[in-house]
Amino acid sequence: MIAQTAPASTPTAAPPAQVSKPRRRKPSLYRTLSRVLIMLIVIVQVYPLAWLFLTSLRTEQDFATGDPFALPGSLTWENYARAFETGDLGRNILNSFIVTMGANVLIVLFGMMAAYAIQVLGFRFSRFVRGLFLVGIIVPVQIALVPLFIDYSTVNLLDTYQSMIIPLAGFALPMSIYLFSSFFEYIPRETYEAASLDGAGPYRIFGLITLPLSLNTVVTVVLVNSIFIWNDFIFANTFVLSEELKTIPLGLQNYIGAMGKVDWTATFAAVCVTITPLLLVFLVLNKAMIQGLESGATKG
Repeated sequence: MIAQTAPASTPTAAPPAQVSKPRRRKPSLYRTLSRVLIMLIVIVQVYPLAWLFLTSLRTEQDFATGDPFALPGSLTWENYARAFETGDLGRNILNSFIVTMGANVLIVLFGMMAAYAIQVLGFRFSRFVRGLFLVGIIVPVQIALVPLFIDYSTVNLLDTYQSMIIPLAGFALPMSIYLFSSFFEYIPRETYEAASLDGAGPYRIFGLITLPLSLNTVVTVVLVNSIFIWNDFIFANTFVLSEELKTIPLGLQNYIGAMGKVDWTATFAAVCVTITPLLLVFLVLNKAMIQGLESGATKG
């Protein structure tokens, strides 16, 4: 008999391995609350700007007779034309720009130089001097109005750009020195030592090393101070006597008519025109400002 051989068994293919899908992580309560809080903050910050812009496009009758917080029934650009006709808005913007730029130049120049001398060069009682500058942060500006007015009248500085630029720069110096000195502390000492070994003096080190590394901090100092200088009212109202030197906060008073009547829609249009340049600069340079705050305050 012929023995029957069993047929060779063909190997069966192994079932494909199942790829486990990553689990979708459920949002935690902390993350949800954080997002809700951020949304609320954004709404609180954006809503006034949106309301201001929409109100500047409403007609006078619509704003006076309707709900001031409702959506405009009709839109018009006449408010912007009336804003330039009622007040000297162009000159006010130019004056605010001159004062802001002049004060920022002094703040950056003297703030960097003082911080460089205190933190980098060092001298006896340098920490004490830095503490004296920081005390200036808590000094209210109101106490300087009368003495400055008397001094300005003596040296004939009343009703000039300098009468506004000097005190604005002076009261902004303490915070600027703090930011610059904190950033200079973050720069490695080896960098300055290597430059000194190459024969660089303190002025050359300041111009070729310290200044280029401090650009983000410079942007931060300029933006932070520009917001307050651009909106300054107390110094301009005290030291400016003529219409030609009025800044934006003083110029907005021109929209108050007889018997205290205010042209609100033209006023809102003027405010939109005046805050737009500052908002655009802030949006363009906000990353540099955040980096300057982190490097100048947190890491220092």
